[in-house]
Amino acid sequence: MHVHDLLQLDSLDPGGCATGHDGRAESAGDIPHADGCPTTEALVALAAGGPAEGAALDAALRACGLSPSGPYRVVVATTVGEEHGPAVSALAEALRCSPGEPFAAGPLPGGAAVALVPVDPDAERRLSLGEPWPTLYAEGPQGPQTPLHAGISGPVRDPEGIDSALGQARYALAVSRAQAPDQARVTAVEDLGTLGALLAGVPAEVRTAFSSRVLGPLARGGGSHGMLVETLEVFLAHHGSWARTAAALQLHVNSVHYRIQRIESLTGRDLSRLEHKLDLQAALLCR
Repeated sequence: MHVHDLLQLDSLDPGGCATGHDGRAESAGDIPHADGCPTTEALVALAAGGPAEGAALDAALRACGLSPSGPYRVVVATTVGEEHGPAVSALAEALRCSPGEPFAAGPLPGGAAVALVPVDPDAERRLSLGEPWPTLYAEGPQGPQTPLHAGISGPVRDPEGIDSALGQARYALAVSRAQAPDQARVTAVEDLGTLGALLAGVPAEVRTAFSSRVLGPLARGGGSHGMLVETLEVFLAHHGSWARTAAALQLHVNSVHYRIQRIESLTGRDLSRLEHKLDLQAALLCR
């Protein structure tokens, strides 16, 4: 069945939940759902409410048709607005288009959707929503090219790790939204392999405060401070090489030394120390 045939998203009750089994592609009209969907909502409430008692999680997983033994991944998705129906629908359809294990999907507060997906402990394959996600973005229920974002946790070995996985998925979602605010993006925690990717999930106001604090007067830019910021960027990009920095900026090496001394004086950092270089690199990335 073509993905387009699965996109009957408005047929899913906006307050409902979805479950899927055996990686089968089903039409949305075949999605088992009910108003309030108490079994999936109970599982979501347990997962979102912090560490839960083992027996309660076991019962909630079984009620949703999922194995009480892991490993699992958690996926969190959002689209625009506070209504969670479109996000739940899009996430359920994407998971149905990705062959794999059963899943349970339901709403989170604030318009987000969450899915719990058992994964094969012996498989190297990562859970991927990459193929159906662009189509869902192009043909979504709120109009073409409505922003659609998802974050995927790493695998957790047992039900007691679901709370941790939910935190991972939420952070990966924040990275997706920061990197492509007006588009469709899926980010897994395995994608957070650089300092820049990791920092993208930090709230914008926190990034701004950190950058301002670490860079000090340089953060205000303009004039000679702007020149010093450029010098710092080039110096760090060339791994602290005085000669390569001078060549890139078309300066004499002595001029680079002078500028770096000014940067160290204004920021209170010592660019001969690795941890201070990391502080300044992170501050530049947080601007």
